[in-house]
Amino acid sequence: MDFDRVATRDVALVPEFAALLYIDVQNFSCRRDGGEFKELSDNEFEDRYSWFLNHIERESLPNMRRLQAACRASGVEVTYTVIENLTQDGRDRGLDYRITGFNVPKGSWDGQVLSEIAPKGDEMVFPKTSSNVFVSTNIDYVLRSMGKRQLVVSGFITDQCISSAVRSACDIGYLVTVVTDACASYSLERHVRALEEMKGYCRQVTTDALCAELDQT
Repeated sequence: MDFDRVATRDVALVPEFAALLYIDVQNFSCRRDGGEFKELSDNEFEDRYSWFLNHIERESLPNMRRLQAACRASGVEVTYTVIENLTQDGRDRGLDYRITGFNVPKGSWDGQVLSEIAPKGDEMVFPKTSSNVFVSTNIDYVLRSMGKRQLVVSGFITDQCISSAVRSACDIGYLVTVVTDACASYSLERHVRALEEMKGYCRQVTTDALCAELDQT
């Protein structure tokens, strides 16, 4: 397929040219005892984040597991990015992460992908120190070196790191697919609004639809 001549974003995945990217599905930001939440009181956590973590457990992670299995079975490259420093003290962090207070030391438990979708074999994990994985990692170089032109995106947060990655990937020449029920934000309203705002940059499908599509390849 000549990806440079396609006239629509609605292009089915070609496994040879596709990669799945999980964004920030990690202990730091997806566990109650993760670093992002550990300083919060139970009341503060309940008010701000309980819906999000419950949604991850009920919907996002089960869908991510199905998506991961389907991609592995069909030969789609499975990759991950996590918030994690290249150093112990975080001196390499971007300014925005310093201001936000995100500090995930290299090699720490906080920086690990959730065990439910842990990398297998030599699947690649890209540690990032900014919201946008295309800014603070060499993922574009790696994907292009492997001949990838289609990027499937899943993870958190829909209106932050997901949106940043999708827009950048689109602008530099990837066909992007967002799996709508394998992403989440801190509220349903934020998630839905972000998906609506990204429609001009990506194809949006459900886990069921993408798994069915891969079954046909």
